[in-house]
Amino acid sequence: MSNESSSPATLAGATSPESNNGHGSTSSGHNALSGGTAPGGQAASGNGDGVSRDTRRRVVAASFIGNFVEWFDYAVYGYLAATIAAVFFPESSPQTALLLTFALFAISFLVRPLGGFVWGHIGDRVGRKTALSLSILIMSGATFCIALIPGFNSIGIWAPILLLVVRVVQGFSASGEYAGASAFLVEYAPANKRGLYAAVVPASTAAGLLLGSLLAGLLTVLLSAEAMQSWGWRLPFLLAAPMGLIGRYIRTKLEDTPVFRELAEEDHAIKAPVSSLFRKHWRLLLKAVGAVLLNAVGFYVILSYMPTYLSSELGLGAAESFLATTIALVTYIGFIFLTGMLSDRYGRKKVLISASLSFMVLTVPAFALLGTGNFLVIVLVQILLGGMLTLNDGTLPSFLAEMFPTRVRYSGFAVSFNLSNALFGGTAPFMATLLIAATANALAPAWYLAGAAAVSLIAVVLSRETSKEPLRHE
Repeated sequence: MSNESSSPATLAGATSPESNNGHGSTSSGHNALSGGTAPGGQAASGNGDGVSRDTRRRVVAASFIGNFVEWFDYAVYGYLAATIAAVFFPESSPQTALLLTFALFAISFLVRPLGGFVWGHIGDRVGRKTALSLSILIMSGATFCIALIPGFNSIGIWAPILLLVVRVVQGFSASGEYAGASAFLVEYAPANKRGLYAAVVPASTAAGLLLGSLLAGLLTVLLSAEAMQSWGWRLPFLLAAPMGLIGRYIRTKLEDTPVFRELAEEDHAIKAPVSSLFRKHWRLLLKAVGAVLLNAVGFYVILSYMPTYLSSELGLGAAESFLATTIALVTYIGFIFLTGMLSDRYGRKKVLISASLSFMVLTVPAFALLGTGNFLVIVLVQILLGGMLTLNDGTLPSFLAEMFPTRVRYSGFAVSFNLSNALFGGTAPFMATLLIAATANALAPAWYLAGAAAVSLIAVVLSRETSKEPLRHE
């Protein structure tokens, strides 16, 4: 995307007009994503809370890098699913092996609601920084362990069992990442740029997917099928350890958000935030779960499952499948920041409603065009689907973070996001493969996506618009 203030590389870029902060006060001259410089050269606080320009820049960088590492680790599994299937389920037919591989992918999501409770409690009771620093360490260690698991031919049934255990640990870790990073950014952001700040989270997620796609595609081109199954598939997982340590180091150098520190200093942090969430905010929780549904299904179908769909179901070469997905991901990252800015200007609900309507109308025709097998058409369709998804993905983090008050923000976001992802996101690749097998219709995933969009539309319509309001504490 060409707008400099919209990219993570220019977090301290152009200046912006005076804006209201999350407490109703004003600050002047803060720049696009990290605050600005007040008269006399003093660092201005974009929130009126003493947050310096340099602090805001480091907050954005830490959120981007940490989330990038977590989701690179988590996404590599999806991109290498076909190879992993051959390594861990060699005695099954290709389609059965793929189903079993995606079943492991789905089962690991079942622990995510539990992780949402745990990380939500830590994030709302102990602090956002503590939760985020721990989650990246666990994810990186678990991902590194995947590279060390012997295949089925070496240790038999223990191979997929060990893989499942490590995937469950990954799921537990990931359940605290997206919610925590979003809450962290929204609480540091100037009030009129919370959508743009929060868009850093899905952008970093897409960037992690992009690196995973590039590595998977490069390995597929450079290595033979035998080499990939023997040792090549393990290489991306080995990168997890050093990347995770870098991300954790950056996060440990930050302070918690001003609004959380204020609550902690006044001893207003809730001792049991998850209990309070279910007692006082259960209606918000239900709406949030429904609003996440399109994101849960769309993310894993369009950004993770798509290379497998193109190669296994449509017969496109593996290298071409990864290349098409890589091109789409590059444009996706740019679109994410654009939709974050649109949600700041026009409101979260309008953008989210547009996303749902787009998927309900255009998904089935788009998947039909994928069936043409024309590479250029496939790339253009993936860009279209990615652009539609960014209307949701670029807006949802700020929408969910603003929906819940500060005292249960981490818990509300984490529980709703992970519950919907456990039920519908992690199962999306499995359901897509199963629906195709059951119906013999390659358009089955498109209908599944359209249905998810309809449910999300209802939830968003029933929700309040919060983009122009200060963050609630109670």
